[in-house]
Amino acid sequence: MTSSASRGMNRLLLMPENHLHWTSSEGVSVVTLNRPESRNALSFDLRTLLRQTINQLDRESDVRAIVLTGADPAFCAGVDLRELDHPDRTVDLAAPGEPFFVSTTPVIGAINGAAYTGGLELALACHFRIASERALFADTHARMGFAPGRGLTVMLTDAVGSARARQIVLTGEPINAGTALAWGLVNEVVPHEQLLLRACGLAQRMASNDVHAMRCMSETLDSQAAARQSPGWQIEADAFMGTRPTALPAAPD
Repeated sequence: MTSSASRGMNRLLLMPENHLHWTSSEGVSVVTLNRPESRNALSFDLRTLLRQTINQLDRESDVRAIVLTGADPAFCAGVDLRELDHPDRTVDLAAPGEPFFVSTTPVIGAINGAAYTGGLELALACHFRIASERALFADTHARMGFAPGRGLTVMLTDAVGSARARQIVLTGEPINAGTALAWGLVNEVVPHEQLLLRACGLAQRMASNDVHAMRCMSETLDSQAAARQSPGWQIEADAFMGTRPTALPAAPD
């Protein structure tokens, strides 16, 4: 990573309360959600910092792969619902239709614990997922009374198929790591203490490949996914706007 980029990243990481940790070595960056007392719930600050960090890493020629994980015991409990009554803290949620982050650089989700609702959407934004044996996955949007807006119905259906996606989103029932593996939501399940070792090992294999070929193939896969998913993103966004929590601000025209 260039020195100027490193200085920029350091400024990001030194925000109050340090809710995001980031390290880099040999072409692999590990990004860790660090609000364990809130089960890594996505506050406005954390959502903003995560998006900025992934965007910055994606622009860095020295970063070939990214691993995203959470500080134990959870991966991510979703959006911090305590902020819904504060419109200035939810303005980024008012206009749905895009994931929590976008990256051409491969992002491996190292799912160390519960990934619920917005946390499941965050996991799905990763290009693929490796799960700890402790991982759990659930969507509770229906229980809370509003539709998802960050691509859950689109990306989940792409991962597990329509029938299983319906079961997850309509029942709210959690599935464990073994079921997630059988359904195709995760690629592998490993012992908890080996999770980062395995995820970083895969990332290092990616980092050792030709960078131009890697980027070309990643962009090709992203374009194919966009071609399949684009109509679904708009349908989900429309559904969200019809059910969004009243505390959220109106979406901009």
